[in-house]
Amino acid sequence: MDLIPSFSVDHTKIVPGIFTSRVDVLGEEKVTTYDVRVTKPNVEPAVDVAAMHSLEHLIATFLRNDPDWKDEVVYWGPMGCLTGFYLIMKGNREPKEIHDLLLRAFRSVEAAEEVPGALPVNCGNYRMHNLEIAKWHARKFADYLEKNANNPDIFVYPKSDRLVTEDGRQFFDS
Repeated sequence: MDLIPSFSVDHTKIVPGIFTSRVDVLGEEKVTTYDVRVTKPNVEPAVDVAAMHSLEHLIATFLRNDPDWKDEVVYWGPMGCLTGFYLIMKGNREPKEIHDLLLRAFRSVEAAEEVPGALPVNCGNYRMHNLEIAKWHARKFADYLEKNANNPDIFVYPKSDRLVTEDGRQFFDS
């Protein structure tokens, strides 16, 4: 069985940032999945579940209302490992091209007074939100994005080398 692309990323070397996870062609249109990594995997603690849920609501709302980008956004949602989010957008831009959009999105969280859609009629787990911790994570990540805007490491996945046998089996490096 082939290793999916996100598992071929060296999670011991990845840093917080914005990375192209995959590019798919649907009909005549390209769709790009971005890995928006908020914490350093296996080093920093994962984002608190309730804060992650709040960030999902807040940033999805921001992205889908941004006048310049709303028609390009397909999906915004959390990674199962709680170290970041996936952003799916129409087209195929370099991660650096969406840096400002994501910086603005994470900065917008600081001004939030409530989590949009956090009502029983709108949300499947409306009690599981933490706006204050979401603000803390958003501020930390936005500061990091701002400070590292010219650092190529936050835009290029660190790939790990894999030993591939003649019959196509892949092994992780040790």
